[in-house]
Amino acid sequence: MTHRRGFLGLAAGAGLALSAGLARAAAPAAIPELKPLTGGVVPISPAERRERIARAQTLMRAQGVSALLIEPGSAMIYFCGVRWSRSERLTACVIPVDGDVLIVTPHFEEPSVRETLAVPAEVRVWQEDENPLEVVAGWLKDKKLASGVVGVEETVRYFIVDALQKALPSATVRNGAAVTRGVRMIKTEHELALMQTAADITIAAYRYTFPRIQAGMTRGDINDLMTAATHALGGEAEFNLILLGEASAYPHGSGKPQMVREGEVVLMDCGCVVEGYQSDISRTFVFGAPSAAQRKVWDEVHRGQEIAFAAAKLGAPAGAVDDAVRGWYESLGYGPRYKLPGLSHRTGHGIGLDGHEPVNLVHGEATKLAPGMCFSNEPGIYIPGQFGVRLEDCFHMTEAGPRYFSEPPPSLDKPFG
Repeated sequence: MTHRRGFLGLAAGAGLALSAGLARAAAPAAIPELKPLTGGVVPISPAERRERIARAQTLMRAQGVSALLIEPGSAMIYFCGVRWSRSERLTACVIPVDGDVLIVTPHFEEPSVRETLAVPAEVRVWQEDENPLEVVAGWLKDKKLASGVVGVEETVRYFIVDALQKALPSATVRNGAAVTRGVRMIKTEHELALMQTAADITIAAYRYTFPRIQAGMTRGDINDLMTAATHALGGEAEFNLILLGEASAYPHGSGKPQMVREGEVVLMDCGCVVEGYQSDISRTFVFGAPSAAQRKVWDEVHRGQEIAFAAAKLGAPAGAVDDAVRGWYESLGYGPRYKLPGLSHRTGHGIGLDGHEPVNLVHGEATKLAPGMCFSNEPGIYIPGQFGVRLEDCFHMTEAGPRYFSEPPPSLDKPFG
C-alpha cells in the first residue's frame, strides 16, 4: 500500500496538496550514527535503456505493432531516460518497430528535454501554432509506418489518442500495454539491486525512528524522523503514511487529528527511491502494552503474509495469491471477500519505478508469476472504529520461487526484527 492513493498519501513534489504524515522535501539531515547505504549504487546505463528498447521491439514484431507512443512519466524514463512532466503541451517518445526512437517536444523545450535523453534519438519539434500529433504522423509516414498498428502506452491521455487517430486515419491505434508491461514487469538484476538498496534504506530508517517515537507525537513528528533518517541513509524520501489509533482501521487514513497514545496502534507505511526505484514497507506496532485483541489481529496478519508468500509459485496466476489469503481470513470469520472487518484491498501490487505497477495480486488476475516480477505482500486486517494492522514487505520472483527484499517482522514485540 503506497502513497499513490488517498488524500493522506499524495506524493510530495508532485504538485499535490501535502497532508501531515507524509514525506516532505527537506535538505539531507546530518545524523552522525547513520551513513549512506548507496555507496555501491550504479545508475541505469544508456546501454541498458537501449536493450530495453530492443526487447520492446521484439515484442512489437511478435504482436504486429509498428510503433509505440509514450508520454512523460515512468515509461519514458524507463526507455529513454527523459525526465519530463506532462502538460497540455505534448512531449512524447515514439518507439518504432525497428531503429532509433523519436522525441517530439515543443521547440522552446528541446534543450531541456535533451538534458536527460539517454538513447540515440531523432528529435522533432513543434511550434505553438502547430499540432504535435501531425509531427508524429509525419515521422511515421517517413518511416513507412503510418498504415500499421500504433500502440499507445496505457497511461497516455485520451486527447492525445484522439488527436493521433485523426492525424493517422489509415493507422490502427490500440492499447500498447502488452508491450510496455511485457518489458517492464520483468526486472533485471540491476533493477532488483536498486530495489534492494531502497528496501535496506527504509528498514534502516524504521529502526532509527521506532525507538524515538514518544507519547504525544503527531504524524508530522514521526514523518520528520523517518524522512531525516531516509535522507541520511542516502535515499530520497518518497512517502510516509502514518496512521495512529483508530485511523489505522482505514487503509489510507483519516483527516482527524491524531497523536501517539499509550496502548494504541501505530501503523507506518513508508518508502523511498534509489535511482528511481521504489521501496514500500509497512509496519504496525503498539505504543506501550498491546491488548489481547491487538496481538490476535497482528498474528493473523502475520500468518496472512506467510500464506501469500507460500502461494506465490512460479507459473501460478497472480490472483491465486490473493485467493489463498482471503480464503484463510474468511475461515476466521472475516469478510467475506472485501467486507469489513477483514481485508478490504488486494493482497499486493506490482512495484518498480512506480510504487504501483501492473500486475496486482488480486482475485481474477490471470497473469502467471515469472522470474523478475516484483510485488508487495500486504494482507492487512481492518476493524472500523477500532484499529487496523498492515504488514507489508515486497518480494521478487526467482527461478527458485519468491524472495523478499525485506524480511517480515518476527512478532508484534519485535516489529523490526
